[in-house]
Amino acid sequence: MAMTTSLADLSVLLVEPSHMQANLVKRMLEHQGVIEVKVVDCAAAALAALTENAAVGRVVISSLYLPDMAGTDLVAAMRGDPDLETIPFILVSSETRPQVLEPVRQSGACSIVAKPFNEQQLSRALYAAADYLNPPEDMDIAEVESLRVLLVDDSVASRNHLRRLLEELGIERITEAVDGKQAVNLLQETMVDLVITDYNMPEMDGRELTEYIRTQSWQNNVPILMVTSEQNMGRLAAVERAGVSAICDKPFEAGSIRKLISESLTR
Repeated sequence: MAMTTSLADLSVLLVEPSHMQANLVKRMLEHQGVIEVKVVDCAAAALAALTENAAVGRVVISSLYLPDMAGTDLVAAMRGDPDLETIPFILVSSETRPQVLEPVRQSGACSIVAKPFNEQQLSRALYAAADYLNPPEDMDIAEVESLRVLLVDDSVASRNHLRRLLEELGIERITEAVDGKQAVNLLQETMVDLVITDYNMPEMDGRELTEYIRTQSWQNNVPILMVTSEQNMGRLAAVERAGVSAICDKPFEAGSIRKLISESLTR
């Protein structure tokens, strides 16, 4: 992945059907130092522009409701295309219903920026995208390469996004499980240094998996990082009591995941 060092290096594709809203966001981007901004008004035009020009530092900022498809369908199409799947995606929307936003959270989106928003909120989303595009340089390469990670998530898109981040860190020894039950079977025969798991999964969820690891697994001291879109504080508190090492929200900032993984190496 090519390096991008500042917001000025970003090439933003803004997908916004409202001319007024597009101008507003474009001005905000320019105030943040973004030089290259291309505006399109529908998903088809966005996919065509992305296919035609694989610009360094490309980032997509999209509205949720587009004339030809939803922003959730746009990010799904990007994640299903090997040439576009690594491009950071930022959703801008006034939508708050979890069932509508969940596909975006699971897709590996960098950020969801709620309307109305200010430049500071947009800036944070942009820096999260820039951080995703920048491989870290401060981790011990030999130590990272030896790290064995078990990745547990029922969402293929989410697993792929996390796998890309791990591989950018230099981690190659990654085992995947589609739910807690499969993870339990793998843990019985495979030694790991870190478990990264979702919360809401069929068969056995993240809390049940954490409880199993802490009370029944021979690897009961392994660090467990939960990456989840769960918003229920009672459920998250139950996960913490079960013994999870850290919780990170979806969508998450790449830097947060890298920091938590780095901390797990020093324990």
